[in-house]
Amino acid sequence: MTEHSIPFPPVAQELLLPGPAGPLEVVVELAEPEQARAGVAVICHPHPLHGGTMHNKVVTMLDRSLRELGLNTVRFNFRGVGQSAGEHDNGRGETLDLLAVAEWVQARCPHDALWLAGFSFGAYVSLLAARHLKPKQMISIAPPAGRWDFSAVLPPNCPWLVVQGEDDDVVDPQNVYDWLDAIAAAERPTLIRMPETGHFFHRRLMDLRGAIKNGVRSNLPPVRKA
Repeated sequence: MTEHSIPFPPVAQELLLPGPAGPLEVVVELAEPEQARAGVAVICHPHPLHGGTMHNKVVTMLDRSLRELGLNTVRFNFRGVGQSAGEHDNGRGETLDLLAVAEWVQARCPHDALWLAGFSFGAYVSLLAARHLKPKQMISIAPPAGRWDFSAVLPPNCPWLVVQGEDDDVVDPQNVYDWLDAIAAAERPTLIRMPETGHFFHRRLMDLRGAIKNGVRSNLPPVRKA
């Protein structure tokens, strides 16, 4: 069975999709029907070798925030995490994993807007994949500029939100600001700086939820037709 033959589930569901290194563990969650909009957000988790999984609290808050806005969501584990087959590949293979999941979404939901979101390493991977997937909205939480080679990262050519904690103890906030300042003004994202906030947004997850929702609300896809 190919990934494109697996239907998008009508209810929240865990499933395994075929990926480039073997099965990929995926969780699909749906917006409430009365709030549903014609969009699906694919969300990427932080670094696998530092405990990152799709169950990370920042990732699940991203998921919750976007479902509250009416989007269906898809989280997945990169290769070598949970039930996903394979081994960590320093972003290269993980980008292929994301492409497999997102292309499944696009094949099964061709009339829905694709959104891409990621936290830390997941933000890096989602930005690498954006040139191929042409999303309608990007969300990058604590993108790890300075820790990973961002020379191959191009602005995604769509509305783009970046949220960065000013007391991040993993990603140097100034590296993020310098990276964004080097991007042409017309292609820069909306940047939200959260004061007194570390990398994992401890005690600030509800503030992160508000930042995400307020930062993308103006670009929401249309209400889903019954």
